[in-house]
Amino acid sequence: MPETLPLFPEPEPETKSILTPRLRALAAQNIFIGTSSWKYPGWIGQIYTSHRYTSQKRFEAECLAEYAETFPIVCGDFAFYQFPSPQFWQKLFALVPQSFLFAFKTPEEITRPRFPSHPRYGVRAGSANPSFLDAELFKTNFLDLLRPYASRVPLIIFEFGAIPRSILENAAEFAAVLKPFLAKLPGDFRYAVEIRNPEFLGEAYFALLHEHGIAHVFNAWTHMPPLAEQIARAEAFTASFTVSRALLTPGRTYEAAVETFQPYSAIREPNQAVRDALRQVLVRAKLRSEPTYIFVNNRLEGFAPGTILAVTG
Repeated sequence: MPETLPLFPEPEPETKSILTPRLRALAAQNIFIGTSSWKYPGWIGQIYTSHRYTSQKRFEAECLAEYAETFPIVCGDFAFYQFPSPQFWQKLFALVPQSFLFAFKTPEEITRPRFPSHPRYGVRAGSANPSFLDAELFKTNFLDLLRPYASRVPLIIFEFGAIPRSILENAAEFAAVLKPFLAKLPGDFRYAVEIRNPEFLGEAYFALLHEHGIAHVFNAWTHMPPLAEQIARAEAFTASFTVSRALLTPGRTYEAAVETFQPYSAIREPNQAVRDALRQVLVRAKLRSEPTYIFVNNRLEGFAPGTILAVTG
C-alpha cells in the first residue's frame, strides 16, 4: 500500500472505467452482477484506486465504498461463518449508498448437518449440528437483524456443502428434510438454495423449490455438473428470478484454486464453458425480464472482475 498521496490525481482504473457503465445498464434491466466478497488487494489499480488506501487496515475497512462505485451488488460470503451482530450490520450498510444491494449466505450453523473435522470447529469438529435447519434460530439471529435493511437485501442464499450419503442419500431425502424448514420462512425475503451434491438434482428437489418460489442456484463448483448442463434443465428454473454463482472449475478444489490464483490480480485460466453459460443466463434474463443475480468468484479464473468483463463484453 502507498504511504503518501500522489501529487496529481490518479486516473480511474481501466477495468473499473469499462465495467461501471456496463453493470449500471444491466442493473437498470434488473440484472445484477457482482463478485463473491470484495477485500482483494490484487484488485488495486484495476477496480480500486491506490491513493485512497494508505494501509492494509484502511483498505479492508473502506474498499467496499469504492467497490460500490462499479458493482451494483455483492455476495457477502462472510455471513456463512457467523451470526453478525446488529452493530456489524449497521456499520456495513452505512459504508455504501442506499441503492447498493447485498446477497448474503446463511450461516453454516443453519445449513450444516454435521460440522467438518477441522481444527477451526474446536470441540464441535466432526459432531452433529443441533441447529441444522433450525428455522427459529435463523429468524431470530439472522433475518430479524437484517429486516431494517430488507429493501437492500434482495437475496438470501442457503449453501449446503457436500453432504455425505450416510446422512442424506438422494433428492427425495434432501427435499423431505428441507421441506418443513422452507415452510417456516418469512415471506418478506427472497431465498435461493445452493447444493454441492449432484445426486440432489432430482424431481423432488426442484418441485419443492418451485412450490415455495425459491430459486435453485446454478453453480459452477468442483463436483457439480457443468453450469450449461444445469441451465439446460427447464425444471431447474424454480422461481420468478434466477441466481447463478461461478465459483470453481469442475474438478478443481478450493484449496488448489487459492494456490493457483492468488493474489487474484489477473485472469490465469479462462473458462470458456462457464463464460458461455453465464451469457446464456444473461440472454434468458433479458428475454424474460426477470430479476437475475450473478456472482463470480476469483477462484474460477483468477480475477473475478476480468471474468465479468469478458462475459458482459
